[in-house]
This record gives sequence, C-alpha cells and structure tokens, in this order.
Amino acid sequence: MISVGIDVSKEKSTVCIMKPLGEIIAGPFEIDHMDSELRGLAKMLHAMNEEVKVVMEATGIYHLPVQTYLAEKGFFVSVINPYQMKQYRTEGQGLRKVKTDKADSMIIAKYGIDHWSSLKESVSQNEKYDELKILSRQYRHYMRIHVESLLGLTHLLDYTMPGIKGEFKSWNPDNGKDKLSDFVDHYWHYENIAKRSERQFVESYVKWAKRKGYRQSQEKASKIYSMAKEGIPTLPANQTTKMLVNQAVEVLKRVDETLNTILSRMKELAKALPEYPVVRSMGGVGDTLAPRLIADIGDVRRFHSAKALIAYAGIDPPPYESGKFHGTNRKILKRGAASIRKTGYEVMRSLKSHPPAEDNEVYLYIMKKESEGKAKKSAKIAGLNKFLRIYYARVKEVYTKE
Repeated sequence: MISVGIDVSKEKSTVCIMKPLGEIIAGPFEIDHMDSELRGLAKMLHAMNEEVKVVMEATGIYHLPVQTYLAEKGFFVSVINPYQMKQYRTEGQGLRKVKTDKADSMIIAKYGIDHWSSLKESVSQNEKYDELKILSRQYRHYMRIHVESLLGLTHLLDYTMPGIKGEFKSWNPDNGKDKLSDFVDHYWHYENIAKRSERQFVESYVKWAKRKGYRQSQEKASKIYSMAKEGIPTLPANQTTKMLVNQAVEVLKRVDETLNTILSRMKELAKALPEYPVVRSMGGVGDTLAPRLIADIGDVRRFHSAKALIAYAGIDPPPYESGKFHGTNRKILKRGAASIRKTGYEVMRSLKSHPPAEDNEVYLYIMKKESEGKAKKSAKIAGLNKFLRIYYARVKEVYTKE
C-alpha cells in the first residue's frame, strides 16, 4: 500500500512516496516533465512490488502529461478536485500554515493514504472531448478579443456615425457574417452618405446588401440616410479617420474569421459523437450552442449522477439548516466550471426568447418559477438545473444502448 503524492507545476512536479502511518520511503524530490525522468519514476514505482496509487491535484492542463504517462504505464492515477484538497490541507495544518511544493506533495500523499479505499481512478476522456475542450477555451479567448475589438470600433463610430451601431448586428455565429463591419467598411462616415441624394443612397445600399447577401430593405436605407443628414460627426471625413475606422474593422473581421474557423471545427468534432443528435434536439440548443455545450460538459460518463454534473457546474444551492430554521432563499455556489454556467445560461436565454412549439419541460419550469415571483435570472438558473438533469439522463441513455 503505497501512496504517491505529486504536486504538479507548469514544467516540473514534486513527488513524495508514502506508506501508512506517514512513513516516507522516498522524497520529496523534483522531476521535470520529460520522458526520461517520468520513465525513471515509473521504474522506481514498479520496483516496489506493492499496490501503488498515484494522487495529484487537478491543475488545469499541467497535470495531464504526468497523468497520461503514468496511466499508460498501468498505474492507478487519481486526480483530486483542488477544493477538496484545499479543505483537507486546511484541516491538517492547524494554526501554522506551510505552503511549499515539498509540503504539498507530502499532504497529497497523506491524502491518498487516508482516502485509500474511496479514491477513484481518473480515466482519460475520448480524444474528441479533449480537442473540443481546447477549442472551447480558444473560442472564449477570441470572443473576449471580439468584444474588445467591437467596443473599439463602436467608440470610433460615435465620432463618425453616431447611432449606427443600433441599426446593425455584429458577428453572427450562425452564418459567420458581421453586418456592422461590412456596412462601416463600405461607408465609414456619415458624410459619404449625406453627400448623395436619398434615392442615390437607397440604390447604393440595396446593391451593397444584395452583393453581401443581406436583406435589401429600402426602409432601412431611408432611415440610415435620415440619420446621416441629422447626425453630427465629431471627426472629419479625412484619410486619418478612414484609416482608423478601416483598421478597426479589419481587426474585428480577422477575429471573426478565427471564431468561424474554431466553431466550424467544433461542429465537425461534435457531430462525430453519439450524443450530438440528442443534444442538438433539446430546446434552446442550436447548431452553435450544441458543440459548445458538449465541449464544456465533456463525457457525461465521468459523472456518477446528474447531481454530480450540477455540482461540477456550480449551480447547486447548498442546504442551510440550523435547529428549526430551514433556509429557502439560497444562492448557487458558483464553485465549478464557469464555462458550463455561461453556455448553459445562453441556452436558457435562447429557449426563453424562442419558445418551442411543443411542450418543453425546461421552458415550462422557467415560466412556472417566474409566475411564483422568482427573478428572471434566478428562474433561468433554476431552468438550467433542470436542463442539466435531463441532459445527463438522455446522453447517458445513448451510451447505455451501445
């Protein structure tokens, strides 16, 4: 019975090998995340001729090379939730807190001894899930850049075309187009509109919309022409202004192209998974949200129940009781995967804004909560809780039938 505690860092780890009663038989010592050093650790553990369990704390992606390597060598590897380890560390340290890599590796090894029988082996997910997870992170990263770039462009438009932002939508993930960028790239200043007659601009707008594949609305064109006539730009229509607007549009378009590429790959991977048709058919989940949802949740088979999935998402309100008092106005923990909460909330918004034709359990549940007096946001979170329970049951059924 040997517990191997590994405190994982970015490019190296600290290892402590421990037997029951706190007997340290090796370490703590450092190893780099290199094949030669991990091979040496595996050889050392095999030579002990006892049951070995490797325990490490989840650290984003840094623990993956060590976990994957040792699992491939046939070792039992358990990856522990950081919050669980923090609780255990706090309980054992008393008043004097010590935080070093060596001390952490010893605590992790001791955790393995104390929880030996309840440790669960961490199984690597399907490669498609891993790839989707990385793509999802990059999608969120570039979406943040998109928002910042859009803010930069709209700030310039307040000087050159005040009010125009409200007339066009920016990037649309469903068709990959950005109507605002396309329009501003073509006209870039109210003066370019106001110097024409209304008839000339309407004809120009209709031709532009047809060429770009947008709705050819003469009413919209007339409204924009009126805005150009009445608006007061505070930057002149010169080469400097044109350069600034065009560059802002160019940056936004490049980011949009990246988002389109990432999303296309996510759709391709998600469609190859057995649960995709089931997830796609759920209310509020469209072609864009389906792959993002699957990417953020991953393989549901790693959760022992729907409650575990909800806890992982951090939307489970903990019970609060004391004596005869039973708390009812409880807030969600928000301790878990924020990405699931964000994507799930988008699903709830989509479901609410586009009510399904048939009776939908989640939609009806949201409406029920709102009728009971719950705030709209709270009602959506309650709906997400129910949605994840249904998601778990339906996707788990897909794999049960296989």
